[in-house]
Amino acid sequence: MLASVHSMGLTGIEGYLVTVEAYSADGLPMFEIVGLPDAAVKESRERVRAAMASCGLAFPVARLTVNLAPADVKKEGPAYDLPIALAILSASGILDADAFLGVAAVGELSLSGGVVGVRGALSMAIAARERGVHTLLMPAENAREAACVEGVEILPAAHLQEAIDHLRGRRRIEPVRTVPYGQMIREHKTPSDFADVRGQRSAKRALEIAAAGGHNVLMIGPPGSGKTMMARCLPGILPDMTLEEALTVTRIHSAAGTLRGGNGLMLERPFRSPHHTVSAVALVGGGSKARPGEISLAHGGVLFLDELPEYDRAALEAMRQPLEDGFVSVVRVSAQARYPARTMLVAAMNPCPCGHYGSKTQQCRCKPSEIARYLSRISGPLLDRIDLQLEVNALPVKEITSGSAEEPSSAIRARVQAARSRQQERYRETGIACNAEMTARQVNEICTLDSACQALIERACEKYDMSMRAVSRTMKVARTIADLAGEEKIGKAHVLEALAYRNLEGDYWR
Repeated sequence: MLASVHSMGLTGIEGYLVTVEAYSADGLPMFEIVGLPDAAVKESRERVRAAMASCGLAFPVARLTVNLAPADVKKEGPAYDLPIALAILSASGILDADAFLGVAAVGELSLSGGVVGVRGALSMAIAARERGVHTLLMPAENAREAACVEGVEILPAAHLQEAIDHLRGRRRIEPVRTVPYGQMIREHKTPSDFADVRGQRSAKRALEIAAAGGHNVLMIGPPGSGKTMMARCLPGILPDMTLEEALTVTRIHSAAGTLRGGNGLMLERPFRSPHHTVSAVALVGGGSKARPGEISLAHGGVLFLDELPEYDRAALEAMRQPLEDGFVSVVRVSAQARYPARTMLVAAMNPCPCGHYGSKTQQCRCKPSEIARYLSRISGPLLDRIDLQLEVNALPVKEITSGSAEEPSSAIRARVQAARSRQQERYRETGIACNAEMTARQVNEICTLDSACQALIERACEKYDMSMRAVSRTMKVARTIADLAGEEKIGKAHVLEALAYRNLEGDYWR
């Protein structure tokens, strides 16, 4: 007897429809799975057999073949356990084939019959809706994550027996109620606040500009000057994610397996801070299964690299293309995927190995050759892709211990949101979200300069030997400063402030 059940597969962050066919015939008892299954899929034979026994169901004594179509696409992971079990039960006559009309199932089975969460549930739900599937039976652990997809009824199953009873019509599984995105956004809170950061007004101003335009930032300063603390406060001043952004970010983390079980959409912008021992593959993505890396996990948020010179040179250089293009294409022999990588790079470093070069409070112990060797770990092409380069000085004790109130993140965030709103209106028909994403043509069209501003740029190019990329990024920063000021045109003050954030390369690296 032949039976089929729809399921969903995952490639990168894209879901696709899989048909699980089960054929039961007379002959020597055997159980074979075909359709390019990996080791985890092949092992489902034993999980399905044990799960069915836990439900009091006899495994069919027959020649059993399960096919996963399309057969030319490699199937990975244990998400096919539940549909395989249901297909076998349908082929054995226990479940009616009509019960599977418009229904798809995904889920891993434990030996006791429990339905365990899987990776990529949100992407699978989106793909199910696009393929005309109206009901998706999935682990209760993933139900909240997928329930935000309108047009698909999400049925949370905690046990194989629950799924069987529902399909038999004995005990209906109640679908998960969808919570409006606007309500979810109102409920979330940010953990870190700029009100806790003493002083550092110039650095806060630079980070406000970076948040308003989505620009990359490099902070150089001695240990304990507040670089890490300010970087951790940065997500709190970024505007709320739109529903489309939240869906994309959640899909990436779900595909990577970093989404906490039982959670719905990710509401906070990601903040990723990998250790400096991270490899190039872990940073940009890859591996045998082409998984997303840290730069993609930080999509829509902040990628913070503390102690930048301590990172492997190859890993840092691998980020250059994703920072420029906003995506990562990972190609391997057995897998390939394309992941979004539109993130704000925020890097922090000491000015020398001891950390006190140029400090007004501590004496530097490093030799000039040691300082030059330390700074040379950061390449010129990578520095060229960092829009704002700022010096963070150590604060006097009197300023640290003063009880003066600092501006909270909520006030800064309001200004950032206003600037982002102007940019969204400006780029409404272009498909980009902020000034940092402008193409070269858009820079020429939008960032027009008068003769005085052009003269400033020309003098800066002569003095600092700025590349064309550096000039373009300076103009983008000037556009953001003008947006924060509510100005339609870029003025001389905006260009001067933008140029002030490009002089550290000349001070330290030349």
